[in-house]
Amino acid sequence: MATQFTRMLAGRNTAVMLASLGAGAMATGYLYSDSTAAAERRMLYPPSADFPDLRKHNNCMAASLTPAIYGRLRDRTTPSRWTLDQCIQTGVDNPGHPFIKTVGMVAGDEESYEVFSEIFDPVIKDRHNGYDVRTMKHPTDLDSSKITAGVFDERYGDLEGRYYSLGDMSQAEQQQLIDEHFLFDKPVSPLLMSAGMARDWPDARGIWHNNQKNFLIWINEEDHTRIISMEKGGNMKRVFERFCRGLTQVEQLIQERGWEFMWNERLGYVLTCPSNLGTGLRAGVHDPRFPKILESLRLQKRGTGGVDTAATGDTFDISNNDRLGKSEVELVQLVVDGVNYLIECEKKLEKGQDIKIPSPIAQFRR
Repeated sequence: MATQFTRMLAGRNTAVMLASLGAGAMATGYLYSDSTAAAERRMLYPPSADFPDLRKHNNCMAASLTPAIYGRLRDRTTPSRWTLDQCIQTGVDNPGHPFIKTVGMVAGDEESYEVFSEIFDPVIKDRHNGYDVRTMKHPTDLDSSKITAGVFDERYGDLEGRYYSLGDMSQAEQQQLIDEHFLFDKPVSPLLMSAGMARDWPDARGIWHNNQKNFLIWINEEDHTRIISMEKGGNMKRVFERFCRGLTQVEQLIQERGWEFMWNERLGYVLTCPSNLGTGLRAGVHDPRFPKILESLRLQKRGTGGVDTAATGDTFDISNNDRLGKSEVELVQLVVDGVNYLIECEKKLEKGQDIKIPSPIAQFRR
């Protein structure tokens, strides 16, 4: 299942392209809670007594959840016994920043999006710029040859490499991966901790990377699989081409074992966080340029260490804001075009010329 992008440090004026896709919603095996206690609580208290106070919260869940919806959904469970309270726990525990609207809920399994659709649907629509789960279909396109205005050559990197289990990794191996910014850390963000993503750490987690160290796979970091293609420089097209080839090989290995990624035509790849539905892909460039015009370009900026981190100096990670409703090719092209626009703006400013905020780009093809 697709998930969002990884992180990579970069110096000023050095762009680093990354592309990632993951597999599976958050593993219910290590997020499973005491269902007996939950059932007993439901017998003791009516839904109205359990409805959380969300008046000071700034997230998509808080904006959509009503006492009526909570009353209808609170006693439902998915086949793996995931509950509404587990879905919304991270949004209840974390009111959020007044100027930064988070999602505020997670799915524990594929069925969560249907069993609790009355709350997930409006949250998805809010987070994904008006995408309507019930009337729209998510496109997919992994033809890297369609990307334009991106430097590209035909040299293919070798995808052979090695897997490192977090539990079996030596101290030297761990430190080397940390120094290279490859090793993901135990979750410390309150948003992730409240969702249960650090449970049983580091069991069943690991990292695979190729010998060139420009293609990585993270296992059970947040979703089941996160696939990462990256390199320094401005060659977004080559990064995307490597990503597509690597993803194809991963899918073939999965299928050979009789498994498949969770996907449907409305949600695309099904992931833990609603923000990553659709492609789950975040094509990013670390670059210190123009946060004020990103909204019109449907881009977002993050710190150089990923979500909830600060920028390094004046360097930011710029990436696509959308995942759902646009294909992989469309999203990568959006980043390429957007970054090129930002570069032209910077050149004009250096010459003392005015720049214009672009008109908002088109949303979805229905």
